[in-house]
Amino acid sequence: MRKGNWPEYAARPYVCGAVGAYDPARLELLRKAGPPVREAHGSPGAALLTSAPLPPYAAGRFAWAEQRPGAAARWPVVAETWETPGLIDEPDTVTLHTGAFGLIDVYYLSDGDAIYFAGNIEPLLALARRPYEINWDAWAAILKLTYPLLEDTPYREVKRLPGSTALVWSRSTRRITVDKRTPRWVREEPFDRGVTAGDIVALLHEALKPYDDRPLLVPVSGGYDSRLLASVAMARGMDVESWTTSPDDGLDNDIDFARYITRELGIRHRIVPQDPAAYPDEARWAARRLEYLTSHHAWYSPFAREVHKARRAVVDGLAGGPLMKNFLITADAVDAGSSADRQAALLAALATGEPHIPVLSEQALAFVDDRVGTAFAQATSMLRGHRSELPLSVLHTRTARGIARSPVNLVGPEATPVFPFLHPDFFDATLSVPVDRKEGGRFYREILRAANPRVAALPSTNGALPHRRVPLRSSGPVAREWNHRMLLRAATVRGLMSEPMLDVVAQGPDALTAFGSWNSRFWLRGVVVFGSWLTDYEDVLGDLTPPWSSSS
Repeated sequence: MRKGNWPEYAARPYVCGAVGAYDPARLELLRKAGPPVREAHGSPGAALLTSAPLPPYAAGRFAWAEQRPGAAARWPVVAETWETPGLIDEPDTVTLHTGAFGLIDVYYLSDGDAIYFAGNIEPLLALARRPYEINWDAWAAILKLTYPLLEDTPYREVKRLPGSTALVWSRSTRRITVDKRTPRWVREEPFDRGVTAGDIVALLHEALKPYDDRPLLVPVSGGYDSRLLASVAMARGMDVESWTTSPDDGLDNDIDFARYITRELGIRHRIVPQDPAAYPDEARWAARRLEYLTSHHAWYSPFAREVHKARRAVVDGLAGGPLMKNFLITADAVDAGSSADRQAALLAALATGEPHIPVLSEQALAFVDDRVGTAFAQATSMLRGHRSELPLSVLHTRTARGIARSPVNLVGPEATPVFPFLHPDFFDATLSVPVDRKEGGRFYREILRAANPRVAALPSTNGALPHRRVPLRSSGPVAREWNHRMLLRAATVRGLMSEPMLDVVAQGPDALTAFGSWNSRFWLRGVVVFGSWLTDYEDVLGDLTPPWSSSS
């Protein structure tokens, strides 16, 4: 996202500001570099600027998620209950905090005794030293996992404040400290409460109740999460529309299965088409909108832009996989004899698997594996030995940093994303269900039958799939031409690609037809996104010599 191509901040405002002994001239640079903003709050040591009116929810207390806190509370409670970032200005301290998962981004740049922050990376780059220094650790994780970890962004100076974390400025010491908290669901280990499928459905009704009077869009694919949410929304008599689009997986079972589900439920249903010729523009739009933080979501672009026009709140099944069907939690991870083995098995499940040919050079891959392994261990360290270590590790890494970008940053801020599975009571109940009850989707199927047995019986993309092959847009002729141009740009980074991969690039766009398998496609997309970022920022990036090349 280069300056000027801002979203329309309709459901959630754009926010920026400063904490500490900030320089008004630097704050003005930040203000001018982003979307139009006005002052929401100002005091010695605190400045908060927003794109829309943002009244405090209590004296000196501000939050900018779609849900507003109901009363003053300690910042960790606000973060856990409403999943919102915020700023709290008290007589002795100023606190800038994230939500408990950090779903809504807070980026910051340290500058002397001040922190400048914003909801997007690009405005903060106005305060960064030029040329920008590349954060190779971030790109290592984007290539291997499809999203970064910890505080990493593609730029060394701009960091992302993790979930359940605050930056606190003391007016007496005039120093900024980090306050990292353990979320409630980590502090209070769940025990088997004997939760039934009917209990889960009842809690889901409670989670959706606040939206009874709002028109909703419930996107339906062929999987478990969307059919469960659609079934409960219709059982509540809510105003529901449902849309489906192609996930560009080469099958399009989602479209076929969604028709069965919506017909059974009596929901107005629409198919959002996708044009293979538009793939490069759609991939660029998603990458720029997400500020190159993940190689996911290109397929979602035309769908998201249609959502912006509808102005309906979008009900999203975020976290359903880890909470209810052990998604990405393999038998190796469950049966591991030590915490280290458990972490290694989980990281292997989360990482993109082996491509059909080596994409990265041996030196680059060794660097990627080392840096990602270290960062993943650090990002999940608070969960070691926890009864729900495995699902919480997925939720705090892949879900928060990768998957959530689609509803939070592509659907929002134009439309409101609704996350019923993160409702505190629902979250706690599903987390308490033992892993063995969820194995193979057994418990989830009980939930679906409790919600709507007829819908539960319909074909699902979570089961065996028929072989209805359709061409991949991301591998079509227009996409190959664009992918190849981005690969040529990435290939200028010395020592990044393997010799076999460089040979493929030398053969031209049609050689990319070999990247048809799941793993090969994801590796290709990662390198293409890197090449697109280099193309967009080539005039402001510094030394492109990677650490594995300079040390060899």
